[in-house]
Amino acid sequence: QVQLVESGGGLVQAGGSLRLSCAGSGRSFTGYATGWFRQAPGEEREFVAAISWSGDYTHYAGAVKGRFTISRNNDKNTVYLQMNSLKAEDTAVYYCAPRAAWSRYWYASDFPSWGQGTQVTVSS
Repeated sequence: QVQLVESGGGLVQAGGSLRLSCAGSGRSFTGYATGWFRQAPGEEREFVAAISWSGDYTHYAGAVKGRFTISRNNDKNTVYLQMNSLKAEDTAVYYCAPRAAWSRYWYASDFPSWGQGTQVTVSS
């Protein structure tokens, strides 16, 4: 299965920005769409954003639409999540996950395994 590593999390004040990265192994990364999910303590893991391998298609959860932007650079084997206008409710561990086929709709329950994620903490 494709292995991805998340990075870029940290502590920021409300209204600030962070850019997360999701790096994949070269060969295993090729051809896969990528989604970002997040999970706060005591909460269900929820979908955040997704992008097709080509970058032609993207989709966002309503809670982050207009504030977050997903992009990718396949030459660098990396998917990014630019997070602007951060709110306290964005605090969570963020995970990325690969998917062989593109879909607008992503569900955490569809993925049998996850990486360690990267912590994002937004202070108010």
